[in-house]
Amino acid sequence: MISALALILALQTSGPNVLTAPERAAGWQLLFDGHTLAGWRGLGYDTVPTGHWVVVDGAIKKIASGNVPRVADGRPLNGGDLMTVETFGDFELTWEWKVTPGANSGVKYNVSEEMSVGQNGQMTPAAVATGAIAPNHSALGFEYQMIDDDRHEDGKLPTHRSGALYDLIAPSAAKQLRPVGEWNSATVIFRGNHGEHWLNGRKIVEFDLGTTRMDSLLAKSKYRSIPGFGDRRKGHIVLQDHGDEVYFRNLKVRPL
Repeated sequence: MISALALILALQTSGPNVLTAPERAAGWQLLFDGHTLAGWRGLGYDTVPTGHWVVVDGAIKKIASGNVPRVADGRPLNGGDLMTVETFGDFELTWEWKVTPGANSGVKYNVSEEMSVGQNGQMTPAAVATGAIAPNHSALGFEYQMIDDDRHEDGKLPTHRSGALYDLIAPSAAKQLRPVGEWNSATVIFRGNHGEHWLNGRKIVEFDLGTTRMDSLLAKSKYRSIPGFGDRRKGHIVLQDHGDEVYFRNLKVRPL
């Protein structure tokens, strides 16, 4: 098994958006070729929403939305989450990311497009509870949070800080986040009912679905009124459109 730390060391010698020979032998595959958005499309769209996403200097850039209507948590009312065409069950996912000052985004997984599209833009129980309409083209799934911890308002909440399982589990004290504008290395491992979040070579979140602990966390979260949210499924991987300028590169996945 190639560890998160080994992938960081491999990146230092091979550069981003390529697979090393050992990675290919271990079953890793690129999700981003460094030049195009082949293999991706917008959630609820047939193609990539090019007003939201572009490839710049070997990275996927989320174009800042500017002054547009937003829902209560800051997401654009008419968003453009970018998702893999392929779905994944058990997997290990690695990528690099950086945010601009005050920015917020994330990577979501275990995403059902059907569930997301069915909820978006409607007065769902969760939307009624918060007094907000759910945004369009916004994925429902577990989220690895990516945010400017210090400048964004959400950074005041431990479960909304970088590396968190968003709104569920805060990152541990092992977390070492690099300054805004610098690349961070992230890993998600999702196998069976077990999940892990890694940041810059350190495990910072661990959870198991179906446990008393996880059921309690879900019941207290913003997802509590969404039927089936916490169920295990074969789902899409999604880059979140929270309206801010953020960057992704070196996205790789290995089915487990």
